[in-house]
Amino acid sequence: MKVIRTLFLPILVVLLVTSGLRFIHSGPKSAPDYAAGIAGAQVLITITNGESGSEIAKSLFDSGVVKSIDAFFRVAVGDQRASRIAPGDHLLERNIPAKTALMQLLDSKRIVGLIIVKDGARLAEVITSLVAAGYGKDEVKTALRNLELPLGVKPGNPEGFLYPANYSFVKDTQIEEVLLKMLEAFNHNTAPIDFTSVVAGYTGYELLVIASLIQAEGDAQDYAKVSRVIYNRLKIRMPLQLDTTVQYLLQRRGEITLAIKDTKVKSKYNTYQNYGLPPAPIGSPTLAALEAALNPELGDWLYFITVKPGDTRFTKSSEEFLRWKVEYKRNVSAGLFKIKP
Repeated sequence: MKVIRTLFLPILVVLLVTSGLRFIHSGPKSAPDYAAGIAGAQVLITITNGESGSEIAKSLFDSGVVKSIDAFFRVAVGDQRASRIAPGDHLLERNIPAKTALMQLLDSKRIVGLIIVKDGARLAEVITSLVAAGYGKDEVKTALRNLELPLGVKPGNPEGFLYPANYSFVKDTQIEEVLLKMLEAFNHNTAPIDFTSVVAGYTGYELLVIASLIQAEGDAQDYAKVSRVIYNRLKIRMPLQLDTTVQYLLQRRGEITLAIKDTKVKSKYNTYQNYGLPPAPIGSPTLAALEAALNPELGDWLYFITVKPGDTRFTKSSEEFLRWKVEYKRNVSAGLFKIKP
């Protein structure tokens, strides 16, 4: 039976790889500051890894962004978000209040060359983002093949290890450093996960594979239930029959159904034709999906179907599943699954 899900709607994780800034207040209790409404032309401000708060304040002052070093420093000290200023090139306006300068530094839309890895992003999509940021496709692929991977996985296929986040790097950062930052984000964000734990006999890397399936198949509120369906099917050697694994091998996204011919494609990623897990992850899972892989909800479900957006149902009964499938088809015909502009 087919496991049908809703459209893939990636949620952007608002996570910036930060420079670990520290702001320690020193200076007068008041400082000259620009009034709002007199902003000038934009200027490029470069924040480097490990740059101190005072160095950032001086750079803003020297570039004419803020009226005084102390004005920005006072604002930054009083706002915990200041520690999340990302390294990279930022476009800021001149002659703006210190508070506005901080907001513009925290605005990801003002970061030049921002590299976005969305929730569940595939390796091919990450490569596209890296090429769009100015890296050569061949150098990216070479660096990816040579990347040392966690969990005892041999270099070659880093699918699943490039953690979903917003990344920003200063100009001329080497591609190897970019990829290492993505791996650092993986290690940091998955620190709560004990990959040495064995769930139903599956290894840490297989947990990563399962998490990638959960990420692709469900909405966050359903992750633990989707996880249980996967484990239940694996336990009785029932094909997973996940549309997303076939879409992955066909390099397609956003389809709510598959043609019969698509389910017959010969590939280890075709979970209609093969038992067990695909050989590798099908995207980069978030911590929430990994936690669901490690802690599936209790239940006897073997089927799930998104009858309409926000309404995913789980059952052990194939007959109930088929009834819901009829309802699902009516909702598709009614246009409930169309992406709203």
